[in-house]
Amino acid sequence: MRKALILILMIIGATTGVSAYRLKVVASYPYIASIVENIGKDRIQVSALARGDYDPHVIIPKPSYIGKVRKADLLIINGAQLEIGWLPPILNQAANPDILPGSRGFLDLSKYVSLIDVPESISRAQGDIHPEGNPHYYLDPYNIPPLSKAIAAKLNELDPGNESFYNGNLEAFLGLFNQKLEHWNDQMIPLKGAEVIEYHKNNDYFIRRFEMNLVGTVEPLPGIPPTSRHIESLEKIIQTKNIRFIFHDVYHPIEASRHLSIKFGLKLILIPHDVGAVKETDTIYSLYDTIIRRMVQ
Repeated sequence: MRKALILILMIIGATTGVSAYRLKVVASYPYIASIVENIGKDRIQVSALARGDYDPHVIIPKPSYIGKVRKADLLIINGAQLEIGWLPPILNQAANPDILPGSRGFLDLSKYVSLIDVPESISRAQGDIHPEGNPHYYLDPYNIPPLSKAIAAKLNELDPGNESFYNGNLEAFLGLFNQKLEHWNDQMIPLKGAEVIEYHKNNDYFIRRFEMNLVGTVEPLPGIPPTSRHIESLEKIIQTKNIRFIFHDVYHPIEASRHLSIKFGLKLILIPHDVGAVKETDTIYSLYDTIIRRMVQ
């Protein structure tokens, strides 16, 4: 019945020039929802499941998540198994076949970028690695344009009566975002070649994009808390390098990173990993504005 209702409303919309039905879009993370808002505007209803200040690997399912997914016309995920630990139970309980993987109402954004750090083999001895590669690709701002194009194409597919509307919004979004890319790139030029340490491998795409050098992680392995032995080995590395920054996220314990920062006089930067991770990051634009401002100020 719901599919028939959507079809009828789309036909009516095609005859009037405007579709009365607003697609219900659910995004796994806030950065996705922010892009969708820029393209869909008032022709869609979008909500994010996870909050921006949550650990994106570990989200506690809530009944409200199930309700949102059950009613969704489109589910958009980060992919690369970032949601593997929390989204499948929500999909199972929502019982909405229209947004399952492989359906028209499902979009995996990781399929539109090149992933790095794809392991040749998988074992628990490597820590909590992702078999498909590092899933934090969206922290390279240059990956946002292809993601936005994929989102617009999917909205067009599901709501063809508003194709010109979505395409016009996409063009406007890309125009402004590409201007921001030029500005961000100019700001980052002085940091080319800077040696950095990060806590978790959140920032690898950003580090590579702007040609900084990652010389170590506070975690000995992804998802494994730092040990005293690992910290000692990292201190030896710091003594032989000209470390500029320590990058830390908003959700891991900060004590080990703070210890290294104080002991060696290194700048410790809290890096937001998503829209809403810190109060300044309320849009996809301000996410990168904030990251780069904290590095260059």
